[in-house]
Amino acid sequence: MKNETMKWQYLTTEKKDRIMIVRFDTGNRANTLNTQLMLELLQLARLLEDDTELAAIIITGKNNIFSGGFQLEKKAIDAEEVSFLASRNGAQLGARVCEAWERLEQMTIVAIEGWCVGGGVAIAIACDLRIVGQGATLYVPEIERGMNMSWGSVPRMVALIGPAKTKRLFVMAQKLPASQALEWGVVDEVVADGRALDKALQMANEIADLPPIPVRMCKQAINAAAHALNHSVSFMDADQYLLTANTVDYQEAISAFLEKRDPVYQGQ
Repeated sequence: MKNETMKWQYLTTEKKDRIMIVRFDTGNRANTLNTQLMLELLQLARLLEDDTELAAIIITGKNNIFSGGFQLEKKAIDAEEVSFLASRNGAQLGARVCEAWERLEQMTIVAIEGWCVGGGVAIAIACDLRIVGQGATLYVPEIERGMNMSWGSVPRMVALIGPAKTKRLFVMAQKLPASQALEWGVVDEVVADGRALDKALQMANEIADLPPIPVRMCKQAINAAAHALNHSVSFMDADQYLLTANTVDYQEAISAFLEKRDPVYQGQ
């Protein structure tokens, strides 16, 4: 796999024996996910599909914040020159990224410090394991901002924590501090702030010491059992998003968000 020769704008990759660390930084305070970063994550996942040497891949953001979610812009609300078909295709990008990372045969571990919001949560639960610093907070504000929860996240979260807690996290937009996220089963371990990547590396090394073929086959079997009905639940995600994007609730919520900002953008 020749990703080392790729010119990434927002990604950096580092290989340690049979482990790869993938860092993303979009250059703003909240480390929001923009379209170019998402395309890079998709491209990298497709390259990693053919890597038979890697045992584990770690994804992490900045050292004080994982991600403030997908980057919202007022112009995206008001754009009329984009065809509906093009808008529909664009709305499917997040789901494609999550599917591509979920499909990888290597074990994937997400190391989270600080806020992990919206699309950041979607990417995290598409991976296998999640390690968070004790000051981390998970927050999924999509519903309260007038849109649906997409990117295939609903069935993935239900598989992790069940329907009632998923409703509290997604519908009610309850913010989950690290300890509660661990109690609920959204994350796998809580460590001291600044040590999430270290713990992820420790776990990745444990995985790398195991026989690689059984690891890959077992991961595939577990995912097949847990996610057998995912597509039947989430195949309309992008269309639901486009429907909600045309509502007054969505436009008012996004405008209010952009004007007032969110706690994730403050004090970082």
